[in-house]
Amino acid sequence: MDRWLIAGLGNPGPDYAGNRHNAGFMVLDELAARAGGRFKAHKSRAEACETRAAVLAKPLTYMNLSGGPVKALADFYKIGPERLIVVHDELDVPYGALRAKLGGGDNGHNGLKSITKVLGTRDYLRVRFGIGRPPGRMDPASFVLRDFATVERKDLPFLVDRAADVVESLMARGLEATQNDFHRADLHISGPPR
Repeated sequence: MDRWLIAGLGNPGPDYAGNRHNAGFMVLDELAARAGGRFKAHKSRAEACETRAAVLAKPLTYMNLSGGPVKALADFYKIGPERLIVVHDELDVPYGALRAKLGGGDNGHNGLKSITKVLGTRDYLRVRFGIGRPPGRMDPASFVLRDFATVERKDLPFLVDRAADVVESLMARGLEATQNDFHRADLHISGPPR
């Protein structure tokens, strides 16, 4: 069975661990825990966790340079962009909502910009973890590097869990079925669709 490459985007180190920009890392930690796997340093400048179905990857180069490690892992494991899923924070999706999509622009997200540039294609799957727009006139760059607010943290474990469900659904059932299930109702803690 062909494996998938699942890349969660974030910034390495404890200072960034709770940031909105690290939603991708949080989801990857959940996927590794579900698989009973552990992340280990990989020569690609990423932490990688091999599971039966996928290689889970957390690039350690900081967000703006995520493409190098993703491409190195894709080359190492011989995984094409059609079997790549990138999990990332998304300003243009409200907090509490998740969106799965194929291709498209980077919406100013430097991690996606780097991956698209290095791979030479936009045609890979994305799981967009909604963080919403910053309040007032706050600079989006400052907003993404702040920890989730106290009120958001209450729901965060549920949303991370749901985002991991979206990734698993994409691998098992494809994009259309996943969108039908997970786009119907924004999460807002209404529970999983049944």
